[in-house]
Amino acid sequence: MVKPDTTENRMTHLPPQVISMTGFAARQGAGLGHEWSWDVRSVNGKGFDLRLRLPEIEGLEAAVRSAVAKVAARGNITLNLRLSRSEQAEGLRLSEAGLAAVLGAVAQIETAARDRGLALAPSRATDLLTLRGVIEQGPPALDDPAALRAALLTDLDALLTDFTAMRAAEGGEIGAVISAQIDRIAGLTEAARAAAEARRPEVAATLRANLARVMEGAPGADPQRIAQELAMLAVKSDVAEEIDRLRAHITAARTLLADPAPVGRKFDFLTQEFVREANTLCSKSGSERLTAIGLDLKHVIDQIREQIQNVE
Repeated sequence: MVKPDTTENRMTHLPPQVISMTGFAARQGAGLGHEWSWDVRSVNGKGFDLRLRLPEIEGLEAAVRSAVAKVAARGNITLNLRLSRSEQAEGLRLSEAGLAAVLGAVAQIETAARDRGLALAPSRATDLLTLRGVIEQGPPALDDPAALRAALLTDLDALLTDFTAMRAAEGGEIGAVISAQIDRIAGLTEAARAAAEARRPEVAATLRANLARVMEGAPGADPQRIAQELAMLAVKSDVAEEIDRLRAHITAARTLLADPAPVGRKFDFLTQEFVREANTLCSKSGSERLTAIGLDLKHVIDQIREQIQNVE
């Protein structure tokens, strides 16, 4: 038989470690002539669904998917990256192609002038700088996309750290609520055990009265056969097995609460088993007290099921 739940036993249980499927984080960064902003959010989901909105940078999407999969196993997750040129990086820069075109044109002009016997004043650099196409304004060209990808992924790591911390914090609060509800179920289970024990004399007296009534109404009936039938009814009304299974489920639930791995699916299945035992307890109760306890159990179990929908 499973060891009864007591205050002393509860003190030895590990603290809840569940993770919520709900979370949000945002982060901004700049470098290499660019500015960017990350944001990630997640809501409840039956499985793992990751939706990305990323700029076209070679190797970025694969790296992002891998990083997110390491910190989340379940939930509908949306991750966005907005990338733009940095205004601080805007400035004047020499266009090599534009300069080459201008120098070529100047050389052609000077050659044509000499062929016609014309003398031109020497060209000055300041004159060339004023020509269209020689000087451009804007951010410097990105020579190494891998460097930008690396900078973006560094900020992604920090973003996912914040995201995980929020999911863990909310999960801790959910875990505390579920832990209190499990304690409530444990208390109701022990109340059901006590009520079942208290009604044993009443059940025995009822069986004896029924046996006497049947014998009076059917003098030719086999007393042993009737006693066997009544004993079967008594077994069917015994709730000891249901109470033992409820105790086992309570122990399993507390073990799941202390497990750092994703436990939402397992917990959802376990609540179904809780409901099964509570329903059976109500159907076999045979007393107002046990029925009331069974209904209270079902109410608390429904509250747990609502909380479990948020657990990874």
